[in-house]
Amino acid sequence: MDEMNVDLARLESDPAPDEVSVPEQLQDLVIDSEDVGGFLNELAAFSASAVSQAVGVDVLCGITLSRRRRTATVAGSTHEARLIDEVQQAYGDGPCLEAMRSHKTVHVPDTSTEERWSEYCTVIAERGHLSALCVPLELDEGATAALNFFAPQAHVYDDATIRSCELYASQAERSLRLAVRIGAKQQHAEDLQEAMHSRTVIDLACGVIMGQNRCSQDEAFQILKKASSTRNQKLRDVAESLVKSVANQAPVAHFEP
Repeated sequence: MDEMNVDLARLESDPAPDEVSVPEQLQDLVIDSEDVGGFLNELAAFSASAVSQAVGVDVLCGITLSRRRRTATVAGSTHEARLIDEVQQAYGDGPCLEAMRSHKTVHVPDTSTEERWSEYCTVIAERGHLSALCVPLELDEGATAALNFFAPQAHVYDDATIRSCELYASQAERSLRLAVRIGAKQQHAEDLQEAMHSRTVIDLACGVIMGQNRCSQDEAFQILKKASSTRNQKLRDVAESLVKSVANQAPVAHFEP
């Protein structure tokens, strides 16, 4: 993907005729990304570049995404940015998680003297990240996220920059909301295909048991369930093992494309 540059100041005025707007650039990120994780990393790099231009120092950006029934997804503009957010997840609290819970921007002017989340802030201050700005993203029900900006100097973010970052986040959240929706549909399709494959394997195994025991399909299924419970294995795994022992190869679902 070609490198994209963005100036936060553009968000407060219409772009020139030959300029691509920030929402359009963010939309391109969604289109060009293969999955939600890829989009998050691209968004983090894009956002880090934007804020770095605005504040005049190199800023790292981490993104934390929490979705219902899923572990939190952490992405970053660099490996270090991801590490900073992963450390916060390990502590179980911090400015990013607070921003996601409260749905309010959290500003840490100087991590070396910050009394809130003191252990976490001490760790990242020792790693050279002396100020932090965490901006929540409003997503669909059941999902929350935050853009987390870390700078190597204290007191980097003034009121004007914070407002610009919040305005930028309002643009970014639309693209992230779209990426999450697409990802959810992809996951649903994969889950459905997996369920269909599991059903086929179980049906084949039941057919084998019916032939071996001259029993009904319901009786064969109960035999399979009992074997699953006795061996403390998933029903599908027991079924696959049985079919492999008969066919000497992994079963293939005929409905697969």
